[in-house]
Amino acid sequence: MHVVICGAGVIGACTAYFLARRGIDVTVVERAEVASSASGKAGGFLAFDWCVGSPLDALARRSFSLHARLHEEIGSWSYQRVSSCSGLVVWERDNRRHAASGHKWLSDSVIIGGQLGTTETTAMVNPRAFTLGVMRAAEQHGARLRIGDVTGVVRRGDVIDGIEVDGENIAADAVVIALGPWSLRAAQWLRVPAVFGMRSPSLVYDTGKEVPPEALFLDYCDNRESAGTIEVFPRADGSTHVTAFSNQTPLPTDPAAVKAMPDEITRLQAICERVSPAFRPERIIARQACFRPVTQDGLPLIGKLSGTERAYIATGHSVWGILNAPATGEALAELIAEGSAKTTDLTLFDPARFRPLDPESIRIA
Repeated sequence: MHVVICGAGVIGACTAYFLARRGIDVTVVERAEVASSASGKAGGFLAFDWCVGSPLDALARRSFSLHARLHEEIGSWSYQRVSSCSGLVVWERDNRRHAASGHKWLSDSVIIGGQLGTTETTAMVNPRAFTLGVMRAAEQHGARLRIGDVTGVVRRGDVIDGIEVDGENIAADAVVIALGPWSLRAAQWLRVPAVFGMRSPSLVYDTGKEVPPEALFLDYCDNRESAGTIEVFPRADGSTHVTAFSNQTPLPTDPAAVKAMPDEITRLQAICERVSPAFRPERIIARQACFRPVTQDGLPLIGKLSGTERAYIATGHSVWGILNAPATGEALAELIAEGSAKTTDLTLFDPARFRPLDPESIRIA
């Protein structure tokens, strides 16, 4: 069996790894490079039980455990267990010391609230390093990476026999669409439901050991009278990822064209400097933005595509893409190889719950 995976983000890499571990022949096709989009620019926060009561709960719990296992087996991507807290950024200073004891690295503008998670239930990875590491492991099991642009599929009626890459046909017994929000491009060739892009800017600081291993979710209301949550994610490699301001905007045609906008970076930087003196301008090592894939109901699309044989999709994971990638890849590999997923029930993520897109309705900027 030969499986072609379209997309070398975290979902594509994990699917390739679990297929290759089974001895299945795998080719991953990527337009730019591994982890070139959200998989290389996300926060990398992991939570064991934050999806309790939702359809994502079993997927998240399985995936959290797989992250720990993969780190032990093949990891070199700054995995660490962290605690996590909520809090508040006060825009107008007063004379009180707001940062709670044990948070001396924070400024007086921060009020720490309750604990959200412990080292038993929350963790961090460097998402780019994780995606690259899993892809390397897949290649060690025989998977191949092909750089090229997917331009169509090869089909016999309703049976998919492969894909077109830069005009060249690659034969396949199964095709997986894992292109993040750009998966909607496949609606030109397959019955793909709607996927949207949620844009998020972020800053990455070189903070060394100054920031402790504790993820923060801080509500703020800045001097523009706009409110939101700023998320602070310290990593074991000495970097700290900070993000806020998610919004839905049109996707650019080329993922490489996604850039941070100067005004949003200026605004984010100003908030960061109120949070901690550790976030100094000279410590910024990345000013970036990415598009996370989301769906109409907030749940991912994982499974067979309707109307065709041998076509699958895995996308729409929203903010939980890095967390849920291992369990997604594992279950999808089972579905492709054995006809059904054993480790995680994918029923609630079946793409057939939505009507497929009309190819004429696709809008990419």
